[in-house]
Amino acid sequence: MSTQPFTDLTTLTDLGDGQYGASIDPLWTIGPKVHGGAMMALCGAAAHSALEVEQLAPIALSANYVSAPDPGEVQLSTTIRKRGRQVNLIDVQLSQNGRTAVSCAVTLGPVDAKPPRHQVRQPASAMPAEPPADAVRVTADHPLGAVIHIAQGCDMRVEATTPFLTGTEGEPVNRMWLRAFAADEADPNTALLFALMGGDTAPVVTMNRGIFGWCPTVQLTTYLRRRPAPGWLRVLASSTVLGDSWFEEDHVILDANGDVVVQSRQLAMLPLGS
Repeated sequence: MSTQPFTDLTTLTDLGDGQYGASIDPLWTIGPKVHGGAMMALCGAAAHSALEVEQLAPIALSANYVSAPDPGEVQLSTTIRKRGRQVNLIDVQLSQNGRTAVSCAVTLGPVDAKPPRHQVRQPASAMPAEPPADAVRVTADHPLGAVIHIAQGCDMRVEATTPFLTGTEGEPVNRMWLRAFAADEADPNTALLFALMGGDTAPVVTMNRGIFGWCPTVQLTTYLRRRPAPGWLRVLASSTVLGDSWFEEDHVILDANGDVVVQSRQLAMLPLGS
């Protein structure tokens, strides 16, 4: 297995005229299909490559998931809608075999670097900066790892008292810790894209309400607030309304310094027949 699987994922082949190729290893899947956060990171990488301004970053990404591709070769097509010193807009389409999988609007701009002028205390701040000893490590032979294959491409640990792990029901809130492998974390741009992927990594919160099955993401918006400091990412995923067909799921990610680095919200469908 590669020592830098996320670098491998987000390394693009320039095909010219704003077109890029990428190869998605089966590692970056949920069940048999490519993970939505991995595709979001690829769209961010393609937008950054198209603009060719190193100091800017994909600070906002809004993606519609049109179809669910299989692992393998994909193509990314970029269209620059606006060039500016602060705000740049790029449309990215990720497709496979001529079929669009993701349509993503990407905003590139400078990330925050100074301390916030104001910040509400985040519930994730109550989490330890590093996973406690009893946190459940998601490995290939763990029941979660049999579905969430992306856990094999990084270090993923889930709070031990998570209701669905203990066979109980509780609030639709999941807490976990995420960290890229050392070779992936060492490159600042790769670490940034990894944090973006983190905005769609927690086990789906519906499981804490006894609702299991595939919950397809229909739309996902992710904000990158600052570059993550090296170390563990604290991830808190939650939902406020589980409807009869739809639910929203929010992710807030803090870095090792306790700073908010990623915020995301997705609209997803409950499993049919749930």
